Amino acid sequence: MQQLTHGQRERHDRCHQFIDRGSETAFLEERYKTTDPEFLVIYGRRRIGKTRLLLNFSENKPGIYFLCTKDSEQENMNRMKQKMSEFLDMPAFERLEVSSWIEIFGYFFEFYRGDEKVLFIIDEFPYLIELGRGVTSVFQMIWDENLSKRDVMLVLTGSSVGMMETEVLGYRSPLYGRRTGQWKVTEIDFGYLGQFLPEYGTVDLCMVYGVVGGVPAYLEKFDCGLTFFENVRERMLKKGEFLSLEPEFLLRAEFREQKNYFLILKAIALGYNTLAHVSTYTGIEKGNASKYLHVLENTRIVRHILPIGRRKRGIYVIDDPLFAFWFRFVYPNRDSVEAEDYETLLSKIENDFSTYMGQRFEFLCEHLMRKRHIPLPITPTSIGKWWHKEEEIDIVALNEETSEILFCEVKWTDLGKPKAERLLSSLIAKAESMDWQTGERKEYYGIIARKIDCKDEFRDRGYVAFDLEDFG
Repeated sequence: MQQLTHGQRERHDRCHQFIDRGSETAFLEERYKTTDPEFLVIYGRRRIGKTRLLLNFSENKPGIYFLCTKDSEQENMNRMKQKMSEFLDMPAFERLEVSSWIEIFGYFFEFYRGDEKVLFIIDEFPYLIELGRGVTSVFQMIWDENLSKRDVMLVLTGSSVGMMETEVLGYRSPLYGRRTGQWKVTEIDFGYLGQFLPEYGTVDLCMVYGVVGGVPAYLEKFDCGLTFFENVRERMLKKGEFLSLEPEFLLRAEFREQKNYFLILKAIALGYNTLAHVSTYTGIEKGNASKYLHVLENTRIVRHILPIGRRKRGIYVIDDPLFAFWFRFVYPNRDSVEAEDYETLLSKIENDFSTYMGQRFEFLCEHLMRKRHIPLPITPTSIGKWWHKEEEIDIVALNEETSEILFCEVKWTDLGKPKAERLLSSLIAKAESMDWQTGERKEYYGIIARKIDCKDEFRDRGYVAFDLEDFG
């Protein structure tokens, strides 16, 4: 076997270490230690790390991990028998004639003699639902009549968020009310990116976050032995690479009418960001376009943003960083990708990347504010964006109970003192246009940038001033 170099070994170890997920692991361990039977639902988008989380949790625990497939229900039952046969160390179990999931679990407990809580992890449960909607009723019976009376922990997982929320967690689901706990697995926090790419500085980590977010499977594709833009070329542009194909794969895997979803995402990437504009650009009737957009919102690919304090005149943005990058740079330049003219395309990306990062940096800062990782002079009850006619403020945080409000500009650039002063003056002027508790509110102002000169001086004057030096 070929030996890895020291650098390759370090990157291999980094890619296979278990980063973050402390809260999720603690939740699972706590439930496993109870004396009651447990029925958990763990779900979240593809590539988010659910399987690794559960496999890591299941180490040294008696149980079965079962990955559902789309083959057929009978084929899935046959494989479950095989898994149970191996677990019981009983070859004859696999040869049992059974015709239902109920029988499989019934026979299992006729032969199981362990005295520890047995763990069943059924991964990608939506695949079974697609093979037959009645499977949720079947598992309701398995739980009610068998597992709920034993020392077991049943975990159903799935990547189809919509199906998990409706068919498993929804009020009309036969499984409704049976679960003893649930957890939606989300992206890892920005603060953990440095563990994936320890040789990267904060600027590079922000740019990585701007193109793949906090999805572990995507972060593992980056090589800190390469520069950021070298990684973009090698991992996100080249034909056949995982990240260069991922958005298209996900759309085809998740949605039946891929053409319409492609058109809508392309429209938003080009700046057609209202329902009317999306409908006009794509030629999709407004009612249907609204349904497609709602699905994209549920899968967290798209976000609908309303001006803070208002309930209409919102806009749509591509929220998922990989989709945002791909539809901004890769999809419109497929001719360059097909011709393998990566240098020309990379040059276009480098020239436009600061503009692209402007919005991604805003989203990151808003997220950090919500997580309380950016210190604020108020405790906000609402955080969002504000605009009216030609006026726009990147982030507004307000507290309706104390009548306090913070206006903040976010810039992916380095600000010298004169430029920062002009930005604050403009911000104060724009804030006057926002009609919210006028005359009664207490106002604060701030700027967040890649770097701010004389940052401490602005803070001494009562402004919020935050840059990448503070992100560590």
